[in-house]
Amino acid sequence: MIEWSLDDIDEVAAALRNGRVVVVPTDTVYGVAARFDDPVAVSKLFTVKRRPTTVALPVVLSDFSDLADMAVTVSDRAQRVAGQLWPGALTLVLPADPSLAQRVGGVDTLGVRVPDDDALRALVRLTGPLAVTSANEHGEPPCTSPDEVHRTFDGRDEVAGLWNGGLRNGVVSTVVRLGDQSDEVLRSGAIDPAVIAAIR
Repeated sequence: MIEWSLDDIDEVAAALRNGRVVVVPTDTVYGVAARFDDPVAVSKLFTVKRRPTTVALPVVLSDFSDLADMAVTVSDRAQRVAGQLWPGALTLVLPADPSLAQRVGGVDTLGVRVPDDDALRALVRLTGPLAVTSANEHGEPPCTSPDEVHRTFDGRDEVAGLWNGGLRNGVVSTVVRLGDQSDEVLRSGAIDPAVIAAIR
């Protein structure tokens, strides 16, 4: 597996634009990434992860403004929550056009987030939104170091390479579907749901 340094961002972006799967550092763990607008590349993520295609993949954005180009419904409250907690370890599950949701294994929603990692956001500005899921086989702990990535993915032809960002903190993002009366926490993570609930 090729290993790039953070300075090699143009090479990493080129690999992604060419439909390859790349392991990238996020603000929480390492993730396997593919261009969201490339269905063939996205399908490779499910293969790499040995993940059921019915378990939807989240999408990483460079900025809140990226949502304007996607067929998702952003409520006033979602705007307020994102405004206060993005960039950060929060994945918002938003109503989406089914054709968009199905691209990453969803039905009528899409999980999106803006990570608190300057390098990854800069990469997304070069490639467009990325489908990114934790770097591990489905059901296993996520990789938090380059060594763990190599142990998991070396020899896997589906993975073009590793963008080495050093150690990650390992605390996954909180995944939440916002509601009018109460929120549905789909995965506990770095951000306390009470903090989200307090934003009205």
